[in-house]
Formats: sequence, C-alpha cells, structure tokens
Amino acid sequence: MTALTTRPGPPAAASLRDDSGRSLGRHHHLAVLALVVVGTLLLFAVTPLQGRAGFGVVVVLLYAAVSTAFSFAREGRRRAQDRLLTLSVHAAVLAALVPLVAVLGYTVNRGSKKLSASFLDHSLRGIGPFDTNGGEYHAIVGTLEQVLLTIVIAVPAGLLVSIYITEYGRGPLAATIRFVVDVMTGIPSIVAGLFIYAFWVLGLKQGFSGLAAALSLAILMLPVVVRASEEMIRLVPDELREASYALGIPTYTTILRVVLPTASAGITTGIMLAVARVTGETAPLLLTSYIAPAINNNVFSGKQAALPTYIFDQAQQGREINFDRAWAAALTLIVVVLVLYASARLLTRRNTLARR
Repeated sequence: MTALTTRPGPPAAASLRDDSGRSLGRHHHLAVLALVVVGTLLLFAVTPLQGRAGFGVVVVLLYAAVSTAFSFAREGRRRAQDRLLTLSVHAAVLAALVPLVAVLGYTVNRGSKKLSASFLDHSLRGIGPFDTNGGEYHAIVGTLEQVLLTIVIAVPAGLLVSIYITEYGRGPLAATIRFVVDVMTGIPSIVAGLFIYAFWVLGLKQGFSGLAAALSLAILMLPVVVRASEEMIRLVPDELREASYALGIPTYTTILRVVLPTASAGITTGIMLAVARVTGETAPLLLTSYIAPAINNNVFSGKQAALPTYIFDQAQQGREINFDRAWAAALTLIVVVLVLYASARLLTRRNTLARR
C-alpha cells in the first residue's frame, strides 16, 4: 500500500510583512497624517508658500514620503513599496477627480443663481444692455438643432467608413483612409470652421446658418466616430462572423444582424463622446452660424444662436448680469450633454437586454 503524501500547497496569501510580523495599523496612519499636517502648517508659516491647493499638494507629497519611510523601517522593503504604489494610484485618481469636481461645483454654484424657468423659455430679443431679464431659449433651440443635424451627417458616414475599413477594406486604399482619419482627428476646430466659412458661406454664398455650423461640427465629429466604431467592430470575435457565414448569410446581413448589434454599446459610447466634444465647440460656430439674439427655428437659413456662442457673447460684454447669463448657459450646456449621454446609455442597455 502506498502511503499518501500531501504536497505542500501554495503559500498562503502571503502578506507583505517582514519576518518580525510588525504591521502598521490605522492609528499609525492617523498619527503620520497628523504629523504631516502640523509640519505643513509650520512650513507654510515660515516660508512664502500659501494657498489651499498648494497646502493639499504638500500634504500629499509629505505623507507619501513619511509613510513610506516609516513603513520601510517597521515593515520592510516589500511592504513599503506596496504602500508607495497604492498611495501613488490614489493620488492619481484624486488628481483627476479634483479638477472635474471643482469645475462642476463652481459651474453649478454660479449657474444656479440665474437659471430659472423664465430664463429657459425667453430669448434676448428686445433686451437692452442693462436689462436683467432675458434668457437662453433661442440658444438651446439652436444647439439642439445643430447637434442633431451634425449627428445625422456624421454618424452614418462614420459608421460606413468604419465598416469598410474593418470588413471590406484591404491594401493601400484602407491604409490611406486610416491615415486621413488620423490626420482629421488632430484638426483644430477653428480650421474646420474656417473651411466651411470659405467654402460654404463665402464660396457658395449660402450665408450664415445652422446647417453651416453642423457641417463644420461634422468635420470634427466624423474622425472620432470612425476611430471609435472601428475599434469596437474589431473587438467582435471572428467566430461570430464565421458562424454566420457558415449558415449561408451574406456579408452585409452579417454586419447588420451580428457585428453591429454586438458592438453597439461601444459604438454608442464613442458616438456620445464625439457628441460631447462638438456640443461645446465655439470657434466653428462663430464663423458659420454667428450670434443671434432672437429665435431662429430654421436651421437651413439665417444666423442662429447656440449655447457656446451665447456664452461667448455674454462673457465678453463684461457686466455682472452678462456673467450670470453666461454661467447659467454653461450649466445648461453641461446638463444637455449629460442628458444625451444618459439617454444613449439607457437605450444601449435596453437593446442589449432585449437581445438576451
């Protein structure tokens, strides 16, 4: 009879402690934090350093240095390295979130003072420079019409291009298209607006209009849609295509019924990122749709206001009431982008659940 031998298993989730088993507890971290805060206060008291932002940066840097050194002395090198990496990750997340939260908080604080139902459903028609009433209704209408028309122009074209270079395109032509799309991604917004201004507004003598603005925004939106859709389509497993082809289904039907539905969530996210980018563009609109104080529901003719140009126009006038209108319009613009993005995500999720 053969004796059963037990093989030693993998080492238990080895903690990174050293052989002494000493580990830093929560009270140690609080003590280090308190020491760092007191030291930073003294440093700011005896040096020219000042400001809340500077104080926070110094506290984070000193805490990382002191806690790492304390961990190295008490717990060992491996644990100290682990703590330093963890602190670095948390600091990076904090550095990314603080500006975002600060911008949103400040915009909400300033914009909510003027934002009201009256401000949302009135325009600036007949409003004098020193009047405190008037609103942004005409700018909201212009933004929605221009962005929707941009989506109608750019999204189908972008999807068709991405489908071609992923499913059909081979050789130099596909490589050339990818190169052109990459170049278009880096085009400054003012260049797109200047091109439409020279070609459409002046060259073809079509004048300022929401359509001209949509054309300039479509130039900016198209490469983002193409690149995002291309990456999502490439993530669809080839096994799904091969299974469809094995059933005798044509290529175009496979793309419509298999590839695009599978990649729809990622494609929608990419489209909404492109929409978010063009919704706040100002320079192209100043050259294509310009600024208008009254409502213009005809997107194909005449000057048409939009929220970005409304903000620009009000901010440059320099009076307190104009600043309040600009901040309220900025808050409205953020809300519009959030509503569009949330609606697209809900629609994508519903479609995904329906396919299950």
